[in-house]
Order: sequence, then structure tokens, then C-alpha cells
Amino acid sequence: MSGAMDKIKERLAQLRAEADAALTRAEEAETKNKKLEQTLLEKEQEISSLAHKLNLLEGELEKAEGKIADGKRAIEDADQSKTTTEGLSRKIALLEEELDAAEKNAKEVVEKLRQVDVKAEHFERQLQRAEQERDQWEAKWEESEQKYKKSKEELDSLVATMQDL
Repeated sequence: MSGAMDKIKERLAQLRAEADAALTRAEEAETKNKKLEQTLLEKEQEISSLAHKLNLLEGELEKAEGKIADGKRAIEDADQSKTTTEGLSRKIALLEEELDAAEKNAKEVVEKLRQVDVKAEHFERQLQRAEQERDQWEAKWEESEQKYKKSKEELDSLVATMQDL
């Protein structure tokens, strides 16, 4: 009888250890999941910020293109002195430089936005994997808890039977 009790106690201790380990892993997975969700939120905010910057740069680009078009029309329409023509040419050159700078800046923002989008997709995949892992650990925890309850019922039944003897 004592050997059977020892085996039951060993089995219970083993089940408790498995349940504790499963609980620890589930808590770790939840912590990791929260961190990934926070990172994803930050990346989404960064995407939103970059999209806003892109919209502003596109507005600046349109203004610069409008200024260049206006400058070119002014040159075509003007039959003014050489000094006026040179001034307008300088203004166009400056506007073209502004346009080039705005286009370069817009390209950089688009590239950053693409990179952030790729990172966001990566973090979403990590989050999905973490959630799947958490779900698996929760299922294992529930299974271990069921085994523990069943073993406890068997032990209680055995103890009751032994007391009746």
C-alpha cells in the first residue's frame, strides 16, 4: 500500500510541476505578446506620422511645381529687360532646386514608410506566432489541470477506500 501511495504522491508532484511550468510559460507568452502588441502600436504610429509627412511633402512638391510653372510662364510672356529675365531664371533655378530637394525628401519618406510597413508586417507575424504559442500553452495547461483533477479524484477515492478498510 505504501508503495502505491508513494507512486501517487510522485505522480501528483510531477503533475503539479508540469502545471506550474505550463503556467509560467503561459505567463511568459502573454508578456511577450503584450510587448509585441506595444511594438506594433508604436510602428503603426510611426507609419501614421510618416504618412502625414509624406502628405505635407506632396503639398510642398505641388506648390513648388506650381511656382516653376508660373516662373516659366512669366519668362515666356515677359518681353522685359535682360535683368528681369535673369532674375526670373535665377528664381526658376532656385525653385527647381527646391523641387529636387522636395522630390528627394519625398522619396526618402516613401522608402521609410515602406520599411516601416515591412517591419509592421514582421511584427504582426511575430504577434500571431506568439498568440498561437500562447493558445497551445493554455491548452496544455488545461489538459494538465484536467489530469491533476482526475488524479486528485482518484487519490481521494483511494484514500476514502483505504479509510473504510
